[in-house]
Amino acid sequence: MQEFDAIRPYGDAETQDAIARLLQDDGFLDMVARFKSPTLSRWFPGLVRRQVQRWLKERFGDATTIEDIQGRLSTYVGQLVDNTTTRVTCSGLDALDPDRAHLFISNHRDIVFDPMVVNYLLFTRGFHTTRIAIGDNLLQNRVFAELMRLNKSFVVRRNIPSPREMRDAYLTLSAFINHSIDTNESIWIAQREGRAKDGIDGTDPAITKMFYMHRKKSGEGFAEAMNKLNIVPVSIAYEYDPCDADKARELEIRQRTGSYTKAPNEDSDQIVKGLTGFKGHVHVHFGQRIAEAPDSARELAQMIDQDMHTHYHLHASNLVAYNQLAVHPDAHELPERSRDTVVTAEAWTPAELEAAEAEMNRRLEACDPAYRPFLLAMYANPVISALKARAD
Repeated sequence: MQEFDAIRPYGDAETQDAIARLLQDDGFLDMVARFKSPTLSRWFPGLVRRQVQRWLKERFGDATTIEDIQGRLSTYVGQLVDNTTTRVTCSGLDALDPDRAHLFISNHRDIVFDPMVVNYLLFTRGFHTTRIAIGDNLLQNRVFAELMRLNKSFVVRRNIPSPREMRDAYLTLSAFINHSIDTNESIWIAQREGRAKDGIDGTDPAITKMFYMHRKKSGEGFAEAMNKLNIVPVSIAYEYDPCDADKARELEIRQRTGSYTKAPNEDSDQIVKGLTGFKGHVHVHFGQRIAEAPDSARELAQMIDQDMHTHYHLHASNLVAYNQLAVHPDAHELPERSRDTVVTAEAWTPAELEAAEAEMNRRLEACDPAYRPFLLAMYANPVISALKARAD
């Protein structure tokens, strides 16, 4: 796989060297220390760092394969999921073949937790975990770069100024994705660049066009090539987003000024917040494998969106925000109607709606008044998308 060296994840032969580097990296040890002992790590950083180093060496020092690392990490991932959610559920997975590689194209709300919860569900249900597409902006932090490449992540280059260079980068990415599926390695990739901070999930046709670039050289038709990729739309639904106020702030600034500049370490801070913050109920729906793809990248993107929006799991938080945003002329009647018209895994009781409204009001009061409409919209927009998809 030398042709993919610039973007590929680490292989088994590189595992022990990468672990050895991390065990000598004070930045990594301090990060783990803040997770394990937040108070002690502030007062006695050197002592806690050494304890963490010993603890990590005992548990991971003799790991020799990526699968071995993921198996050992699964317990801690399960604890993280349990500590930051009320529950994690999924649907649609029983219709997929665990022995077949799939190209999971997903909506994107959280930098790390999205692919992590997908892989957690796959792993606990007997599927192989996926290779994960990540933006190269996340590789600016050397610790995250090492951890992600150890966790089967591969690199998607962004902000490439030259059209020729961009084409070459997309061609390499397309070849890597196709090679992965051909060699029975599943892929997780977001449906567009960056998170959908406004809650409006749409697949960028440039992504579906990129899937085809490698196959196009051999003369295959678009539909034929896409059918071979076993594309599965995935919709991830959080009851609450730990980064909702940060996203609302960014959206308001971007609308008011026309641009937004990230602060240093902003991505890293939001990774930690997204991992450790409360998310409530998280549901992941795995759509039907696309076996009869259309003949164009745009139509394929629309097909993915239709499946995703139709199978949204909507939470009471979404409905409360939708009502408060007052986008529906009969919004006060919507809770009863929505049980029949909005696809959801459950109906809401008056008590659940009341609790969701109290929590939404708490979140609104905690952020700047200028940001509140944006926060409401990010929770309400999935309802709008789901209603439209059902109507279509």
